[in-house]
Amino acid sequence: MQYKNFRVIITIMSAEIEKLYKRYPNLISCKKDIGSAIEIIKACYKKGNKIITCGNGGSAADAEHIVGELLKGFCKKRKISSEFRKKVGTIYPREAKEICDNLQGSLPAISLTSHISFTTAFNNDKNPNFTFAQQLLGLGKQRDVLIALSASGKAKNVVNACKLAKVLGIKTIALTGKSGGELKKICDVTICAPEEETRLIQEYHVPIYHAICYAVEDMFFEE
Repeated sequence: MQYKNFRVIITIMSAEIEKLYKRYPNLISCKKDIGSAIEIIKACYKKGNKIITCGNGGSAADAEHIVGELLKGFCKKRKISSEFRKKVGTIYPREAKEICDNLQGSLPAISLTSHISFTTAFNNDKNPNFTFAQQLLGLGKQRDVLIALSASGKAKNVVNACKLAKVLGIKTIALTGKSGGELKKICDVTICAPEEETRLIQEYHVPIYHAICYAVEDMFFEE
């Protein structure tokens, strides 16, 4: 990953985040926490770590959505570097162009919501409220970041994952509703969408994490 000039980063990131608040004025209340989330994710990637996401129902879909924006180009093409092209060319000279033209720069991320074989097996043997925690135990490492989504902030499997994250030295960012629930008490950063009804909370979560993904992408990729 190429890390861009710091001043350029701040200018572009600030402009994009301000657009978010113009479109959704009520999210100004989340401004400080959104900024903190971006900084935590930036530090994670600079150290070579990864993002892990989790959530239930609609939040499970959002957890997958975030990973999709990070693993491939979101608003940028993320062209493969010349150094990587050269390495591919050394090993696969005939196929190098096709390989590199069909790949994009990537930010490591994984969702805990799609491992159906593990989930059904674990839920059959153990308390389902610890499903995400078990996955985190196996997949997480110190200085990773867990993005936990729960409209109520009270989902037990999400809360338990965040508790284990603290034990493992994994930073936690929660996306919740107005109250923040239990997650607000235990997470490093909690972004509380200013609504109380689940569907309205989730409507805010999408532009919030889109803005975060945009800002993070712009830090690490020129185009």
